Amino acid sequence: MFTSSPTVYIEPEVPDPFLIDDSDDSDEESAEVTPTESQHVLAQVPLVPVAAPSSPNPFGSPLQSQNRNKDVPPPPLQSDSDEEDAPELYVPGLCIPTMFLPIPNTDPLTTLLNKYIHPPDKRPVRDLTGEWQRTDFHTLVMSNRWRALARMARDRIVTSDPEDLTLILGLWYLRLSSLARLRLFNQTTAECTNLFSLINAIEPPATRAWLYERVLPFELEVMHARLKYWTGDHMAYLDALYALLHKCKTRSRRAKGEPTAVAMWKERGARICLILASQLMEMKDYAAAAKLLEPLCEQGDGVTSPAMRSALARIYLQSGNLARAAHHIAAVAADASTPPPMKEMNAALLAAAEGDWEQASELLRAGVLEENPDNYTAVNNMCVALLSQGKLKEGIEVMEKALKASPQSVVIAEPFLFNLSTLYELRSATAIENKRNLLVEVAKWSGDGLKTTCLKMPTT
Repeated sequence: MFTSSPTVYIEPEVPDPFLIDDSDDSDEESAEVTPTESQHVLAQVPLVPVAAPSSPNPFGSPLQSQNRNKDVPPPPLQSDSDEEDAPELYVPGLCIPTMFLPIPNTDPLTTLLNKYIHPPDKRPVRDLTGEWQRTDFHTLVMSNRWRALARMARDRIVTSDPEDLTLILGLWYLRLSSLARLRLFNQTTAECTNLFSLINAIEPPATRAWLYERVLPFELEVMHARLKYWTGDHMAYLDALYALLHKCKTRSRRAKGEPTAVAMWKERGARICLILASQLMEMKDYAAAAKLLEPLCEQGDGVTSPAMRSALARIYLQSGNLARAAHHIAAVAADASTPPPMKEMNAALLAAAEGDWEQASELLRAGVLEENPDNYTAVNNMCVALLSQGKLKEGIEVMEKALKASPQSVVIAEPFLFNLSTLYELRSATAIENKRNLLVEVAKWSGDGLKTTCLKMPTT
């Protein structure tokens, strides 16, 4: 019998679900960004958003933060003659505030917190306002604050000089890629459509062609192709990607005699091939994906790319062609330039595909994690190997240790969270309590844009 009435938690009033992008109290001095700083900003944003599978891959993609210092050929410098030949181009419509939509100031993670974490004071404080003026760009990127980055890009665009097209289009890419990271795909599609409708209306056609060739960031063209994926038209998406691949090949041949330009277009072509292979794998066309990547294993003068061979081997593993996978894994192992952890990871994946889970876990433990305990891809794969051996308790301990050691790196990795949630469900009757604790950690460290289904906590 109750001696007192049970505690009732009253939720606060739900706020307006949209940000107001026109703020009058922003700090103008802190909002100043020079063109040089903006170009540096754009270089740190992931170039191409890649499609995630419908359910997390147990051997998922790398879990560490992306290498922002990746060695990419720089774009060729424009000569004085290029500047003299530049047509007069003034497109003020690129800076009109009505080109943008308001950003929702709530997300699925907040919904989960409101449903599962009580009392409210146990919920981590999360900033969904999009305020960016008092934080430096590096901090915003490293903390996955894509909402603030999208707001920053919009604020900078509407206050920019319309004649500075290079800066404006670079900021447009930052805006759209940040929206995509927030998984606001409908909004990304709408704003990207607005942008390209304006660009494609530029007259005369020669001026428009010059803009595409000389000014428009290639990443924006990739983003524009991506719209077809978000609308569910995957065949049209493949057609758009193949058109971009054809452009890379054509521009590379046309730039013959300019080593920097040739290297740049070849690198872009290789990235398009990887995006195509990813899409083909999602469509279960493993043979086409492998055929596309086979030529990329040899990169000029017979030089082998271990990373590309490893990626190709994993496609063969996923398709069940163990013989071809073993062939490429053996080639990588025989290459003296291949880092030892890559060799051990490949061997572990092959052992797992052959059903030798004990050998796979030993290769990951001794060959990768002893030297590099921060390799969270290996930690994730170790969890899968232990789960397949029925060692649930040990798998949970391995993953929780990684979570405590570097929560900011781990909680943004959806395959990791999916596997840990699965282990909780299989191991204990108190799984819901463990997943609540995991939700709190994710809310503290993950920032914006996490696909919350990986936590396996229904919202309804």
